[in-house]
Amino acid sequence: MGVKWVCYIAVLLSLCLAQSAWAATFLLPTDGSQVAGRLQRHQVQKGETFALLAKRYDVGLLSLIAANRGVDPFLPDDGEVLTIPTRFILPTAKRDGIVINLAELRLYYFDPDGQHVHVFPVGIGRIGRETPQMITSISSRIEGPTWTPPQSIRMAYEEQGIELPEKVPAGPDNPLGEYALRLRYGAGQYLIHGTNKEFGIGLRVSSGCIRMEPGDIEWLFKQVQRGTRVQIVNQPVKIAVEPDQSVFVESHEPLTAKNGMKQTFDWPLELQVWLDSYQQASARVNAVIQIQTGMPTLVYDGSYTHRSK
Repeated sequence: MGVKWVCYIAVLLSLCLAQSAWAATFLLPTDGSQVAGRLQRHQVQKGETFALLAKRYDVGLLSLIAANRGVDPFLPDDGEVLTIPTRFILPTAKRDGIVINLAELRLYYFDPDGQHVHVFPVGIGRIGRETPQMITSISSRIEGPTWTPPQSIRMAYEEQGIELPEKVPAGPDNPLGEYALRLRYGAGQYLIHGTNKEFGIGLRVSSGCIRMEPGDIEWLFKQVQRGTRVQIVNQPVKIAVEPDQSVFVESHEPLTAKNGMKQTFDWPLELQVWLDSYQQASARVNAVIQIQTGMPTLVYDGSYTHRSK
């Protein structure tokens, strides 16, 4: 193989690696828009599953399933073209530090440069051990964390015949992974951390902490500092009224409450106010909210005027 081809392949590899490393990074809109990111498509190859593709594209498993309703997540047909949900309406929250939207199982990190947002799938607290909504900050950064299981968790494991040690040292057996960010909330028992498991990202599986892919938490750990702002919200429905007056709505399945029922929630105030003037769009909005694809969906293109007062 000639030097020219060696250089050509090296360039291709570097571009692929760069794309992979920045696959979760998007420019923030500068024109007043609330929609960021871009949709991607993937043609299924033999043997691929949703779990594999969610990991490859760094999106949540449930998000991938919601964006491709009707497709078997375990045995998608070869050649099936899937939608990768990497376009989104930004949550209604201050664009500063970390914002986690529980309903979409997604973490946003707003770069201090004010130009980029980095988006990652997360695992959150399971039913009965819900991750609370909060506005707080990072109290400490821990590399190689140890895990001291709370008594409640130890008792829950004992009921399953599993005895947990009082303290799990740093290493491959530690469920917190290699990095952890402690939050100033509830005596500091809530963490954003990695994992030593091959599942759980994009699902409700933790005891209340925020769980991230090992590579994602390693990257985030190096960006944030003690005192970095953290806001956790629960917004199943988001709206974006764009500069050209088009309107997008994004709907996610509401979280399940302790009683097994879906949590009730109020539509965003901005959506309620907008529908008061554009009632022609109410059927479309209701359909989007019911289908819950988890992706921005156009509900108004500016083709009719608002209701006269």
